[in-house]
Amino acid sequence: MKLNIILFFLLSIISQLNNAQTVGLIESSIGVTDGYVLFSPMTSTNTYLIDKCGEKVHEWTSSSNRPALSSFLTEDGSLLRTGKLNNVRFNEGGSGGIIERFDWDGNLIWNYTISDTVSCLHHDIKMMPNGNILCIVWDSRTSQEAFMNGKNTSYSQQYLWSERIVELKPIGTDSAEIVWEWKLFDHLIQDFDNTKLNYGVVADHPELVDINYFPGAQDTPDWIHLNSIDYNEELDQILLSSHRMCEVWIIDHSTTTAEASSHNGGNIGKGGDLLYRWGNPQAYQSGTTANKIFYGQHHASWIPSGNSQKNKILVFNNGLGRIGDYSSIDIFIPPLTSTNNYTMSNNTVFLPNGLDWSYSANIPSSFYSSNISGVYPLDNGSYLITEGASGRFFEINEFQQKKWEYVNPVYNGGIGSQGDAVSGNPVFRCNQYPPDYDGFIGKILSAQGPIELNPTQPSICESLDIAENELLSITIYPNPFSNEIKFDLKMGQEMEFKLYNSFGQVINFQSIQGDTKINSEGILPGIYFYELSIGTKIFQNGKLVKQ
Repeated sequence: MKLNIILFFLLSIISQLNNAQTVGLIESSIGVTDGYVLFSPMTSTNTYLIDKCGEKVHEWTSSSNRPALSSFLTEDGSLLRTGKLNNVRFNEGGSGGIIERFDWDGNLIWNYTISDTVSCLHHDIKMMPNGNILCIVWDSRTSQEAFMNGKNTSYSQQYLWSERIVELKPIGTDSAEIVWEWKLFDHLIQDFDNTKLNYGVVADHPELVDINYFPGAQDTPDWIHLNSIDYNEELDQILLSSHRMCEVWIIDHSTTTAEASSHNGGNIGKGGDLLYRWGNPQAYQSGTTANKIFYGQHHASWIPSGNSQKNKILVFNNGLGRIGDYSSIDIFIPPLTSTNNYTMSNNTVFLPNGLDWSYSANIPSSFYSSNISGVYPLDNGSYLITEGASGRFFEINEFQQKKWEYVNPVYNGGIGSQGDAVSGNPVFRCNQYPPDYDGFIGKILSAQGPIELNPTQPSICESLDIAENELLSITIYPNPFSNEIKFDLKMGQEMEFKLYNSFGQVINFQSIQGDTKINSEGILPGIYFYELSIGTKIFQNGKLVKQ
């Protein structure tokens, strides 16, 4: 009886803390993935590394540049980030211009600028295994160039921004060599004017990009708006996300720069043409609105080697313009062939016919960011999600259950106090690094307290530690099991037991207490997952095998 009263008291504290929290750590459940989260508030020149209890463990400061927009930890513990230079020619969201690299102690050890009247670094970069850096760069063309290439002459702007991808080899402290380059303007198609370049049947050339396709305002110079880049070393291919086209693209990196400007060469033999595209077949004049999957998406990435979902593509689907205004996390399986090419047939909607997996909130509109945002897969099957516009990060497990939540306390007025309703605190995306990450070797990672002012005490993590370490003693056996599953709950509190199959479907759900057992004769042999919870709090989960 005493244990029940204490547990009820602790759960009440946790509930009150959750209700009181407005910034910083909002929720942390037993089973949250350990590690450190890196993020760069868009209104600040600081980049923070926090633990999963929401406490700062490290911080870097750029002398003057706000993020534009991504930041990463490298394997030597240095920070690689992009910065904003306020290029007056390229004044759309995501405009950057400079890459900076700081060592662990905050010293600027390298920087490189791509910002002038014809080019501007924007949105995202990707460090390759060889230490080179892939960059997304706006490539300004005059309206006359655009018209020569078949742009509809109703276009009234002075410039049209195309895109190019450059691979930089850093040199010294402030230089780099461009060792590879791809330009979108080399891979166009149009059916507007047969007297101009690139004329053809758009639907017959899905490997090319229609210069006249734009589902929004036709007079916007930022026609493509690439917002993420990823690299697959095994395939030697690059994955891009086009916000305006509502598509993801794959191009061949095995080409030379000369081959990348043509339609031949490289491992696949297609030069710099698109190897694959997916998400909105109307962009290549196929399908209907019913075939559209992506709505202003961000952060397309390959799920990496070592993960059971390897080579599937993970996307933060913002849902901009989607009926219902909600975001989702989507995974699809590209139709990769044995030769590392992709199945793309003319005049058809490309495979796959649908998503492999998708997450949205139980109340869909409660998870929505119309812009920015991202998602990273974690090694244990969980996902770390950035709802960018609200500066909210949260982790869901393989059963799509929220295990952790944090709200960026740094906003356009400074650093918020706990309890304040903070707004204007966007984050492009955060990412997580495991405790054994190479970049942490030899580094001090001690908790320095929450970033927010006037933090709540005790913290959610402290309350959970008390509940987990002092009160809970749960044994489930045998494992593997055959005809029954036995429980030893020494805490004496009634708990709910859920057993899931590999598809996340609940196949057994019942209340248990003390020393008890359940009959499992009707459960087929295989791998299952369980949860033990009280109310909305999950206190233990894991894997069970039926033999």
